[in-house]
Formats: sequence, structure tokens, C-alpha cells
Amino acid sequence: MSDSYIQKLFSERIGGSRFGKETKIYKFEKIKRAKRAALAANPGAEIIDLGVGEPDEMAARSVVKALAAEAAKPENRGYADNGIQEYKDAAAEYLKRVYGVKGIDPQKEILHSIGSKPALAMLPYAFINPGDVALVTVPGYPILATHAKYAGGESYHLLLEEKNGFLPRLDNIPAAVRRRAKLLYINYPNNPTGAVATKKFFAEVVSFARANKVVVVQDAAYAALVYGRKPLSFLSTPGAKEVGVEIHSMSKAFNMTGWRLAFVAGNERVVSAFGHIKDNYDSGQFKAIQKAGCAALSHPEITEATTEKYRRRLAALVKILKSAGFDARMPGGSFYLYTKAPRGIKGGRGFESAEDFSEYLIREKLISTVPWDDAGAYIRLSATFEAKNKKDEDRVLGEINRRLSGMELLF
Repeated sequence: MSDSYIQKLFSERIGGSRFGKETKIYKFEKIKRAKRAALAANPGAEIIDLGVGEPDEMAARSVVKALAAEAAKPENRGYADNGIQEYKDAAAEYLKRVYGVKGIDPQKEILHSIGSKPALAMLPYAFINPGDVALVTVPGYPILATHAKYAGGESYHLLLEEKNGFLPRLDNIPAAVRRRAKLLYINYPNNPTGAVATKKFFAEVVSFARANKVVVVQDAAYAALVYGRKPLSFLSTPGAKEVGVEIHSMSKAFNMTGWRLAFVAGNERVVSAFGHIKDNYDSGQFKAIQKAGCAALSHPEITEATTEKYRRRLAALVKILKSAGFDARMPGGSFYLYTKAPRGIKGGRGFESAEDFSEYLIREKLISTVPWDDAGAYIRLSATFEAKNKKDEDRVLGEINRRLSGMELLF
């Protein structure tokens, strides 16, 4: 039986009859292809992956042990639905202990999610109708914008530019857009720029939300990974709980990437709406994983040790990049370095975009990065590269330094 009719049935939200036939190659696929080509041209060579966006370590041994113990208990066997109370209690205590956030009701103002990505995907369905607008920062994680579009809405891009500390200019949003806006997505510390929000900026966000009647979604996946300052929560801002929610992920702070666990905290009505949508999508994360999450949340020193490792690696990468001619600077948070891509190499080739330069680095230097051309040409490098131990880490950093040396970059 021919399946040719199926091609005509795909929804327009994923491309309609054009689905699977697009000739455009997206940047991450280009990176994969460039990696394969580099390995084919250099058999047995080591590609240093500075593009990976997930932790390089396993979860703490104590958390793994907690999972094993809880997985063996019959009472944890069944569906978790919208979550166990122990995890919500632990999340509320964590917000208070690490961020100084007080007054969060763990029964009504916190809900778990099977990772932060599903939470970002579900929230638009609670608010976006056809014609509504989601305000999203660019460059950035596209999930909320994608699902706002799936729901019949639109996304309006707020450019993150270096001249403004990679914070969006809310005062530049046209009145016609503000009138249709329902959601404002922000992400600090930021992926990919590594910028951190200030108390002043968060206060500005609260004022903007009130004035324009929008719901704030602060993606706090990297909130605990900050350098030279204390972690800052949007919910610690006066009035924040009245206008939005914050999403905390266990992945980055506790090296629990594949465990898929996060929590949404803040406005009771928003949390309730998220729970309603979620209840129609999934049956909750495995209770044993949630209880292991409780064990992690009660030990923020796990994150402190991880943060120190990233700080050390990022500082080393900044030094290496500066010696190679980049205007690299230590980020305020996250595990990313975001630096301008050159327009060419003296006496050599030119680069039309960050994507062009990133492909050059893979093919010629066997170093993988992630390019961003949304608000200027930049590359993102991650401190989560694979290294067996501190000695191996030093070896990898030394190899990066060797491969990048000798280039005369033009900006």
C-alpha cells in the first residue's frame, strides 16, 4: 500500500506537504556534517567538542544511591501524575535556602515537570490563542516560541546585544505588539551569552508585565551557576510572583541531565494552568527520580563544587582565546563563553558569518563550537568538554591553545 497520501496530511505547523522535503540545512546538522568530514579527513584524530550543551559529569554518588534505594520501594511504583508533595516541599526549601525566596506555597505554587523543556513547551497552550504574541529573547532556546506558533500565535524577537549587557530592551517593543502579547520569555543566566540579570532588570520586567498584562516565564536552568556573585532568582523580586513563574532544572545545577526533572514555581494561577495542560500530556516523572531530586536539592554544595570546576575551565578558555586574538570575557553565569566571530584571517580566508567560521574551526582545527548569527556574529564555547580528570582537563586546554595559536584574526 502506498503511503503517498500521508505527505498531504501533515499539519502546517510542521510544514504541511513540504515536511521532510525542505532543502535548507540547519546549523546543527551542518555542524554534524562538518564533524564527520573532519574525522574522515583526519582518521584517528581527536575532535575537541566545545559545543556540547550538557554537563560532562554524572550526578553525585549520593543522589544515584538515593535513586537506587527509592526505585526498590513498592510505593514508588505507580504513576506520579502531577508530582509528589515531598519534591514540592524540597523545591520550596531550596528556593529559600539558595536564593532567599520566601513565601512560596509548596502545595499551590510549585509543580514538577519532566525536565524544563516540556514546561516551556506546555505553557503557551495555557495562554496563547491564534493571533497572540509571545515575546522571546534572541539568540536563545526556541522551545516556547515554537509552541506559541503551534498554538496559532506569533513570536516577537527581543535582540540580546552586547551594548546592552545582553539584556532585552523592553522599552523598544512597539505598542501594537505589546497589546497582543501574552507571554514574556527570559532566560538568566543566559544561554548562549552567559549574561546574568540584575535586580534592576528583574524589577523592570515586573513593571513591564504589570503595565502590559503579560505573564513572565523566567527560564532559570543556569540560575545556580554564577561567578563572583550570589545566585539571583526572579522570584526574589518584589511583585514577581504576581506576574509570572520561574522554571528550575535539575540538569545543569546537579548534573542530572538525562533524569528529566524540573519544577515550575511562582504565580498560583499560572502554576495551576500549567498543571492542567500537563495533566493532559503526561502522568508524571517516576517517583523515585523525584525523591532522588529531593536528595539533590537538600545539598546545594553539589552545585558549588560543579560551579568551581566551570569557573576554572572558563577562566582558562578566556585566557586561551585572548591570546589567540578574541575579545573573550568571563561570563557572569552558565557554562558558556560567547565571543565575537572574526570576519577573516590575515593573509587567509574570510568568513561571511559565525556559522562559516564555526565550520572552519571544525574542519581545520578540529574544534567544535556553536555559531549564532541572530544578533551579530558570535560563537558559543562550552566548559563541559569531556575530560577524565584535572590532568586530562589541562591536556585538553593545552591542545586547544596549540590549535588556536598562530592565527591572526580580523574583526
